[in-house]
Amino acid sequence: MTTRTLPMRAPAPGLPARVRIHEVGARDGLQNEKGIVPTEVKAEFIRRLAVAGLTTIEATSFVHPKWVPQLADAEALFPLLGDIADVGDVSLPVLVPNERGLDRALALGARSIAVFGSATETFAARNLNRTVAESLAMFEPVVARAKAEKAQVRGYLSMCFGDPWEGAVPVAQVVG
Repeated sequence: MTTRTLPMRAPAPGLPARVRIHEVGARDGLQNEKGIVPTEVKAEFIRRLAVAGLTTIEATSFVHPKWVPQLADAEALFPLLGDIADVGDVSLPVLVPNERGLDRALALGARSIAVFGSATETFAARNLNRTVAESLAMFEPVVARAKAEKAQVRGYLSMCFGDPWEGAVPVAQVVG
């Protein structure tokens, strides 16, 4: 086996000196578990991510419990995370799919929210029960209200590189 040493240039020319990682495992990962992870275990998982040095950890989602029962404990979880501020400069954004979710998050003092859209119609229909255009329109009042409340807002687009139902997603579909 032949090995070669790669040149160590950090950062590589033309690339930023730093990147920001938005850890979503506490929300996106745990929502895919077959069973319900206890609230206290979720809180400890998030604490350990913070202690490990992650500074942006998407803690939960304020979705309807019927659609994602694994995240039905958002109201119970979020207050358990107050001590994470002692770890350092850690942001705990929460996903809010609509205005009802935003209401729930703001009522608990969330100061950073995330909304997500889809690059594909199938994913939008299966996850948001809307078309891509309808879901983007749904986020407009959510973002406006969150900004009015001085909350940080981040939007992200799912299925940019591929969709389990539609397969590969053309770049033009993502940026168009």
